[in-house]
Amino acid sequence: MAEWEIRKLLILRTLREQGTVTATAEALRMTPSAVSQQLTNLSKQLGVELLQAQGRRVRLTDAARLVLRHAEAVFEQLECADAELAAYTKGEAGEVRVGAFSTAVPALVVPVVRALRGTHPAVTVRVREAEAGEAYELLAAGEVDLALSLAAQAPSAVDPRFTLVPLLADPLDLALPPGHRLASAARVRLAELAEEAWIFGGGPWSDITRAACEAAGFSPYQGHSAAGWTAILAMVEAGMGVALVPRMAVVSREGVVMRVLAADRPCRHVVAAVRKGARDAPAPARVLAALRSAAAGLARPE
Repeated sequence: MAEWEIRKLLILRTLREQGTVTATAEALRMTPSAVSQQLTNLSKQLGVELLQAQGRRVRLTDAARLVLRHAEAVFEQLECADAELAAYTKGEAGEVRVGAFSTAVPALVVPVVRALRGTHPAVTVRVREAEAGEAYELLAAGEVDLALSLAAQAPSAVDPRFTLVPLLADPLDLALPPGHRLASAARVRLAELAEEAWIFGGGPWSDITRAACEAAGFSPYQGHSAAGWTAILAMVEAGMGVALVPRMAVVSREGVVMRVLAADRPCRHVVAAVRKGARDAPAPARVLAALRSAAAGLARPE
């Protein structure tokens, strides 16, 4: 029987996700030479070629992909074993490391920390602000136990590494300058703003704004670009354009009129993720339950 080593299999899986030896070394806090040596040793132990040179990069062989297909079941089973062992401990003490995007920290994570202080003071939550791409890299590398992101940025539901947990449909409200023609209208629809200058940044927020407007029948003209809500609302207040604002961001500014788009109801979806097999570990399960409660509390009536 071939000699299997979990650490070396983890390195191989990380190489598949990162694409290069250098990136794999950075993700696992190793040197590139150590990564190469470990994978060479694994190849010798298994008796198959795992990597092929491709210019300055390497690619996984079919044998490597076969190995990883079986290794995923091993990783999941080990996570399950960890969860079962944790269940034998008295109480539910433990540390849960959470990676979360910026607006989720004050809206979801901080209320969870406060709630758990009263109900499960032995469960400690450590927070690391991270956008989706980084959060899932940290989760895969074992540096956080739970990741919060927008569903549009989450891995596929069939990704063998993670279990996704839907949390919240976060409505998008409309920010208007006080003198805007629709500031006091009885009802507002996105289609009525097709000719406006819109204010939004790049990346996922650009995708979210464009998708909401295109669903209403038009492509938004980006009059100004900004990522921070302070800058965006300052420009709205100055009459430089209009913007969509996630309700979860809990932002307000005197001189800006916030309107609910009841007819269109655009929203963004927030999800949590844990490594496959870890969902039922006591401490992460407590944090997930508290996150669901916090998310339900955000679904306030309009």
